[in-house]
Amino acid sequence: MRRKTDSEAENTYTGRALTKRDIAIQLAEKFDINQLDATKIVQSVLDQIIASLEKGQHVEFREFGVFEVVVRKARIGRNPNKPDETVEIPEHRSVKFKPGKHIRDMFGGK
Repeated sequence: MRRKTDSEAENTYTGRALTKRDIAIQLAEKFDINQLDATKIVQSVLDQIIASLEKGQHVEFREFGVFEVVVRKARIGRNPNKPDETVEIPEHRSVKFKPGKHIRDMFGGK
């Protein structure tokens, strides 16, 4: 059986999500800090992103992407289990992520 190259291994979906804890562990190792402090840093960054979005601001990370709040219009939907019945879906706010050039290039997007 042929062994996968590093690039092939990196491109294989493992089915496991990267978690906040995983990121904290990697930061702790990279910057030689304890894991609890790294977890606090990660959570602080996430809290800042959420606070900015709550204020209606967009959050931009160059080369990575932009998070922004969008308003979804009210519309009529259908229950897939009862297609004859319509359901009114009210207007609501949602968060949209637009990937940056680096990520688009990685995945062959425009």
